[in-house]
Amino acid sequence: MKLNVQKFIACIVLVLLINLTTTIAADWTQAAQNPFPSKIPDHVILTWSNNPTTSQSVTWRTDTTVNESWAEIAESDDSPDFTSNAKRLNALTQSLSIDEYSANYHSVTFSDLKSKSLYVYRVGSENNWSEWFQFRTANDKPEPFTFTFLGDGQNALLSLWSRVIRAAYSRAPETRFIIHGGDLVAQADNYDQWNEWFLAAGWINGMIPIVPVPGNHGYYHGHGKDRYLNKFWFAQFTLPENGISSLPESNYYFDYQGARFIILNSNEKIEEQTNWLKSNLVNNPNRWTIIAFHHTIYSATNNRDHKEIRNRWKPIFDNNHADLILMGHDHTYARGHNIDPKNGIKDPETGPVYVVSVSGPKLYDINKDRWMDRAAENTQLYQIIHIDNDVLNYKSYTATGQLYDEFDIRKNESGLNIFIDKHNKNIPERTFKNTLNKP
Repeated sequence: MKLNVQKFIACIVLVLLINLTTTIAADWTQAAQNPFPSKIPDHVILTWSNNPTTSQSVTWRTDTTVNESWAEIAESDDSPDFTSNAKRLNALTQSLSIDEYSANYHSVTFSDLKSKSLYVYRVGSENNWSEWFQFRTANDKPEPFTFTFLGDGQNALLSLWSRVIRAAYSRAPETRFIIHGGDLVAQADNYDQWNEWFLAAGWINGMIPIVPVPGNHGYYHGHGKDRYLNKFWFAQFTLPENGISSLPESNYYFDYQGARFIILNSNEKIEEQTNWLKSNLVNNPNRWTIIAFHHTIYSATNNRDHKEIRNRWKPIFDNNHADLILMGHDHTYARGHNIDPKNGIKDPETGPVYVVSVSGPKLYDINKDRWMDRAAENTQLYQIIHIDNDVLNYKSYTATGQLYDEFDIRKNESGLNIFIDKHNKNIPERTFKNTLNKP
């Protein structure tokens, strides 16, 4: 009888523990998905505002009661004793209020770091700290590296886009940064959507620097008022201000281990960016040049044509040895070569390779004007790009991990780049007609 009583008490305790755990888990899940901030830091994100070899910027969010916040940093170590050597830096704090939403955003730029070194950091305030994150600084010399490109996420960010950024990280955890090709969310002033974007990426944002490109959905249309880049952009991203002065933090460049990355704002001030772009290419000491912007040089879907961008920027790409152009906007996949503007003929021996891609679930038909050599409809993708001395290897994967497209660009000492198309011709192009989820 005594044993049965003990069993009964144990069962009661077990049931109470299960209920308590379930309640805590439910509360945690609800808190994690709440777009409104708390005293605990969230939306932690790494970006660059200066040299990737010696600096790293971090931004995070709290509620408006937290007016003083810090970041702590130390060189990483296999022992947890690194915490005793952590250096504390005061954060810059700015407030953001939109409708019923209000938050404080805090940022710190770690400087005077060692190149090619692993660091650990955390952010927060007294009694309210994030976990410790790690990041690695760039080498100050050319060295092989990998980076990731994601086209528009934009819609169903937590439910459907999340699998793509997580698959991309799982495929290449050694990736050194992620370029987002614009339209990160659908509505620039919607805090629920930005919260979903941060939840979908999770701790990846705190470990891998993010390189955001401004898209048209990043602009607030103001219900008839002037368009302007949304306030969330400036609050939650700490970016370089080395572009034209009228487009701070949305037109910029950085150098990384032998490659120059140029981010253009294709939404406005196209002409003003043109001279800056040319100067940036002419005065480029790096072996490789990768350029990213949102709108397309050649449309990958129907009823779109960005003539001003093509007419002003394409000749500069062609004449100044740009290697790879990464774009979004058209919600489909297309990869192809330069087109001779005089006769419309593709010439695989000149000009950069153009890529249009999409990572989110909003998808369009492919353009019937087939300038592209490889295309896909109704398909979420991510791109893993590796640079090793004279070879740039590009791989595009579907959301389920199928290698859908691949090519090499090889530097040629005697002249123009050599392009090698490596995609598997036995894998048919994905179209709305031959995919399972045809609407």
